[in-house]
Amino acid sequence: MITALLFGLAAAGAEFLGGVIIAARREWPRRLQEVLLALGAGFILALVFLELIPHSIEAVGETAAFAMMAGFSVVHFFEHTVVGHLHFGEETHADVMVSKQAGLSAFGGLFIHAFFDGFSISAGVQFDMFLGLLIFLGILLHKFPEGLTIGSIMQSAGFSRNVVLWAAGGVGIGTILGVASVFLIAPLDESVVGLAFAFSAGVAMYVGASDLIPEINRSKNRIPPLVVFGGMLLFALTEMVLESLLK
Repeated sequence: MITALLFGLAAAGAEFLGGVIIAARREWPRRLQEVLLALGAGFILALVFLELIPHSIEAVGETAAFAMMAGFSVVHFFEHTVVGHLHFGEETHADVMVSKQAGLSAFGGLFIHAFFDGFSISAGVQFDMFLGLLIFLGILLHKFPEGLTIGSIMQSAGFSRNVVLWAAGGVGIGTILGVASVFLIAPLDESVVGLAFAFSAGVAMYVGASDLIPEINRSKNRIPPLVVFGGMLLFALTEMVLESLLK
């Protein structure tokens, strides 16, 4: 549990750092933000298809498919039905202003997204430490640009510097709450933990395929879509290095 909490704090810290940079009125290269998102997308998708889906099926059999679909659907419901349509990187240019209502809606969507990020990290750690570490690394790659996103949106909506910081910190808290929620499941039967892990696989699939990939494909630069494949390669290299270190 301590490891999951430390991972959650690190992810939340990366999120908050992105918000701090925006609040400090420092411009951050849009291209670098897109590259980080692309790396995260490729890493997470490789993780989902090569590790999370096979291990979910191994743990709970055919029930894993239902749990993964449930994870995918629940995130979609909250991000795009409860709080409205959400884009990463939406309205992040300083010369574009959005309404305060749109800013609050974006905060709600990213808070929910962050909650399920934390849930995925914690469920992965409870199920298998090695897989939990890989999930954490995949999520960490997009946490910093996510912090830049919420900070930019809140700033463009006309909120004060303090509100920008509170928003970035609030989304980070969503990650911690997601981590803590799995602690309630951990003492239960192993099959329940397996279902939670399969659910988190569906969540990770949604994050990579529906949250990150569309934003990368919207880029006017051809580099980020290619970097997605770099993210997949990064996953393979990371897995090999970690396996050699942990043997």
